[in-house]
Amino acid sequence: MSPTTTPPDASVSLKDHLRNLPQTLLPQRLLTRLSYRLTRLRTPWLKDRLIRWFIQHYQVRLAEAQEPDPRAYPDFNAFFTRALRPGARPIAPGDRVVCCPVDGAISQLGKATADTLLQAKGRNFSLTALLGGDPERAKPFQNGGFATLYLSPRDYHRIHMPLTGQLREMAHIPGKLFSVSPLTAQLVPELFARNERVVTRFDTALGPMALVLVGAINVASIETVWAGVITPPLGTAIRCWDYPAVGEGAVRLDKGAELGRFNMGSTVIVLFGPNAVRWAAELRAESAVKMGQRLAKASANRRLATL
Repeated sequence: MSPTTTPPDASVSLKDHLRNLPQTLLPQRLLTRLSYRLTRLRTPWLKDRLIRWFIQHYQVRLAEAQEPDPRAYPDFNAFFTRALRPGARPIAPGDRVVCCPVDGAISQLGKATADTLLQAKGRNFSLTALLGGDPERAKPFQNGGFATLYLSPRDYHRIHMPLTGQLREMAHIPGKLFSVSPLTAQLVPELFARNERVVTRFDTALGPMALVLVGAINVASIETVWAGVITPPLGTAIRCWDYPAVGEGAVRLDKGAELGRFNMGSTVIVLFGPNAVRWAAELRAESAVKMGQRLAKASANRRLATL
């Protein structure tokens, strides 16, 4: 049996399937548009009540925020994408060390089998499909390292650079807006290759690196620091942007620098080429991670390239 036809995890119960069923019937895009509008309302009593409820329900640690007063945020989205206070997330040092780009938990990490990535126990998906169906875009990452990082609602939702990198390409790939919760990852085939996503590809000292920002229901907007808001509009066609290595339009970001953010939460998939990195030995599926901690290091015989 091929990897992409592996049977789903038999431990998933009928109750789990029933819990997941409503999101396949809901109007995903309509709900996401409504979420976009609600999270940007500036009516003081409404946005303050929503922020207070969210802090209590998800036990948000506002002491880590640059602005700890919840009433100071002009709307819910500003609170959700809040900056951290200086020093709250130290960046793992070293040119051969890859730092974690987000707060969250590891869904899966390991090595791609040719063009196949592990989504969850009993579920795999196509690397080429994830990157928009372009074999040339996927080729540098086949048989390479991958890490899938899930951001829960309580987590810090800005995304940072794992390594210093030179941006070479960005692609917006329209798709579905399923939840990306661990349960949905077990139940929905090809989840990350079906959901809307923004693919960013960089040249680094360890070769090509891609970060895939996966959208989800209620993730009403994805943005990057160089292009601003990518979604909305949601659209139906793949959009691609190429970036020069030097001159006007060139984008170079240092390790630990902000890359972008989710306006509401989701998943980031980090990709490297073959024999580029070794994931930290202490990390495995369901490990909690913080932005800036050591995620991987260069493979022993890997020579650093000059950017």
